[in-house]
Amino acid sequence: DELQRIAHERGSAYVYHRASSELAARQLLAIRGVDRIFYAMKANPHPELLKTFAGLGLSFECVSRGECEHVMKVVPGIDPSRILFTPNFAPRSEYEWALEQGVHLTIDNLYALREWGELFRDRDVLIRIDTGFGRGHHDHVRTAGVHSKFGVPLFEMDEVERLVNLVGARVVALHAHTGSGVFDVRNWKEVGHMLGGLAQRFPHARAIDLGGGLGVPEKPGQVPVDLAALQGVIDDIRAKWPQVGLWLEPGRFLVAQGGVLVVEVTQLKGKGAVQYVGVSTGMNSLIRLAIYGVHHEIINLTRADEAPNEVYNVVGPICESADYLGHERLLPATQEGDVLLIANTGAYGHAMSSHYNLREPACEVII
Repeated sequence: DELQRIAHERGSAYVYHRASSELAARQLLAIRGVDRIFYAMKANPHPELLKTFAGLGLSFECVSRGECEHVMKVVPGIDPSRILFTPNFAPRSEYEWALEQGVHLTIDNLYALREWGELFRDRDVLIRIDTGFGRGHHDHVRTAGVHSKFGVPLFEMDEVERLVNLVGARVVALHAHTGSGVFDVRNWKEVGHMLGGLAQRFPHARAIDLGGGLGVPEKPGQVPVDLAALQGVIDDIRAKWPQVGLWLEPGRFLVAQGGVLVVEVTQLKGKGAVQYVGVSTGMNSLIRLAIYGVHHEIINLTRADEAPNEVYNVVGPICESADYLGHERLLPATQEGDVLLIANTGAYGHAMSSHYNLREPACEVII
């Protein structure tokens, strides 16, 4: 009832359930042997969620100066050591700013060490490693491997070591992130042992960051990440490399299932055997389907008690052929004014929205 009321009042809205994200965070905090959890805030930078995670003791992984400054504003007085800044092809000025602020700073390219070496003298830095393999549900979310723009490849490790010594920097941690939407916990075992071995090359290294990417079930029957098995992986890495701390940086896992997008039905159209349901917002609010081809469950809340007996393509008002929110979805016979719920949209939904076609994206509401 509350979701329908919000949809009728707002037209289109992302609704975040704070307790769901708290539960996801507590599940990860319960894993023994993980020293730091950094929330990858690009998934959803809503201030109330950041405050919630800060209160639970989470730290924050940021990919831009803007994200760093946002969390500093939302959580006044936050210890800079609770911010991990992981820029990629950012300008020199952002590295200079990060060093002035005292946040953890990651280098993922030899260029910075070669060309700006004086910045890092007597400074602590992290090195992001390209493990050589990328994993995840789509090419665009695989963030390692030869075709990825992220990380220092393994064949450049000798050069990293030489440049670090030349400029006088201290590598205090190694970082890797293979991709998003990963369900097999052996991914983090492989990454952990690789980073643990590489850390031996750097005398100041005291932590390894296994990245994030924990998968979130998208379709009924899909099995979630086995957190008990992940505990076993952490235990295994700890036993092998007891001298280094372990960090994780989940993003979507913490917020995806705690958010939904509610929309109103605007029009219906039939083209032969194909039926379309038009709704009040589209790819300007949720572009994941167009970019990644992902699946989001769609439910007609207004007719939740009625049997689904019609197949629809759910589309928005944007002037693009890619403006789909769902293909061939089985729903009850749907009418103008009905409220549809699009599930698992708490991550990379509003954060990636735009004003394309000069249409306002869905607003945000937290309950």
